[in-house]
Amino acid sequence: MAERDNKVMVGALLLLAGGIIGAGVALMYAPQSGEKTRKELGRYAKKARRKGEDALEAVEDFTEQVGEMAEAVGERASEILDRGKDMAYGAKKGLLKALEDGEARLMKERSRLAKLIG
Repeated sequence: MAERDNKVMVGALLLLAGGIIGAGVALMYAPQSGEKTRKELGRYAKKARRKGEDALEAVEDFTEQVGEMAEAVGERASEILDRGKDMAYGAKKGLLKALEDGEARLMKERSRLAKLIG
């Protein structure tokens, strides 16, 4: 899953970089003065940087939330596993007790039949 998230992140960054480069090339060939073009490029770069920082912050928040969720799931799985072990141990003890009781009863009946048969 982490590999898929990395691929999505790389794709998003490549798309953003392509947009920035495309906008820069378009502004270079636009029919306006160089000073005005440079100002627009500067404004666009600042805007793109802000958006990139916002996206990075969102990714960091998402990563933190996923980490917290994974930790909570791990703790819950550990609790369930421990409870399952306890239940299995209890069932094993109950089964052994039933087998011992059955064996004792079988021995008692065998002894009784042996006395009857002679």
